[in-house]
Amino acid sequence: MGVMHNVVWLLVLIGVMILIHELGHFWAARFFNVRVEVFSFGFGPRLFGFRRGDTDYRFSAILFGGYVKMMGEQPGDEDSDDPNGFLAKPRWQRLVIAFAGPFMNIVLSIGLLTGLFMNQYQTISEPDQRPVIAHVNKDSAADKAGLKEGDRIIEIDGQKNPNWEDVTLKEIASAYRGMKVVVERDASRVETTVTPVLDERSGVGYAGWSGRGHIQIERFTSPGMPAEKAGVKVGDILVSANGQPINSSFKLQEVISKSEGKPVELRVERQGKQETLLVEPVMGKLDGQSRWLIGVAFNQKVDFVTSKLPFPEALAESVNQNIKGASMIFQFLKGILERRMSAKQLSGPIGMATLSGDAAREGPAAFVRLMSMVSLNLAIFNLLPIPILDGGVILLLLVEMLIRRDLSLPVKEAVIKVGFVFLMVVTVFALYNDISKILPPG
Repeated sequence: MGVMHNVVWLLVLIGVMILIHELGHFWAARFFNVRVEVFSFGFGPRLFGFRRGDTDYRFSAILFGGYVKMMGEQPGDEDSDDPNGFLAKPRWQRLVIAFAGPFMNIVLSIGLLTGLFMNQYQTISEPDQRPVIAHVNKDSAADKAGLKEGDRIIEIDGQKNPNWEDVTLKEIASAYRGMKVVVERDASRVETTVTPVLDERSGVGYAGWSGRGHIQIERFTSPGMPAEKAGVKVGDILVSANGQPINSSFKLQEVISKSEGKPVELRVERQGKQETLLVEPVMGKLDGQSRWLIGVAFNQKVDFVTSKLPFPEALAESVNQNIKGASMIFQFLKGILERRMSAKQLSGPIGMATLSGDAAREGPAAFVRLMSMVSLNLAIFNLLPIPILDGGVILLLLVEMLIRRDLSLPVKEAVIKVGFVFLMVVTVFALYNDISKILPPG
């Protein structure tokens, strides 16, 4: 049931993305009087559909994708010289038609967040927004830079007065690149350089610091583990461990590790009341390494303030969030090209199905956020100058506009073949990432 639930919500997610993207191409083509022969949801053999005017609206066998087929779209097509064919139109019109798909995905991303913020705009409460370091992992980049618990980050990589979101974005985009960090410590100003390492699991930069938050038990990793036996319940908030306040997941892991199997005194809060439990860790495997474990998975939660924004403010905040998201994507792509970051973050259909199912279970707001993020990613990916993608079509048109003539048919065919091979490699790699995350380490 869980797998089918994920697949259904993935199809909903992809369906909306494809419909909006292809409608952009479709509307632009119709605006310039280009005849559209096929509007297909999916690839491969036609399953069912209907014809209206010159266009066959259809569902095809492979639902992971979609396309708009315009008359005279490819050189050598029978109708390529028809005045209503794609290639018969001026290059600037063809460029607009190619750009219209990604543009509609950007509009969708902004529109979704605008609507969400008008109904439910969540911001982290002021105390939790302040980038005060709650824990520093031993021998991490932050530790080596001399940072300590209680330090407040007042500047990072040139950005003054950041919040935790700003700090996190800088951290994950800066693997193996030094960041100038200024902290406030005991009313004094301390400057240092932090060089995040590449986290092998996530493929992004990792500095080894964390902020304050409530550590809440999300689930038990397997039946009969020490925490469950000791009376810990899902939903409990951890207050302290062996007398040490727990406001970071790393702090809890550190206390358990230092116990070396001796009983750990956990103070938990449940339904507004606190109680003390004695948990005896056991040795087990986590990420392929032997560690002391109590058998829980937890979330680090912060306090949110919920409000509703009027349309102008909701639109402005949506645009701001999308600009941050686009900047993060470009930083990630740049990091991959510079070999500072790993492409392990790329997800294929399996990973997207899991994300879709999890977001749907969490609620409408989470699914809308995911849809907005995916729509923005799809727009940027399609604008990359890769043949077959819209960005590749735009690049070839710009080249032809610059040299004021059409590129030869053999050149265009060779470029398309290279683009197809590249996309197949990316698809296989994304599937490999999905499968490797499912299989146990080793």
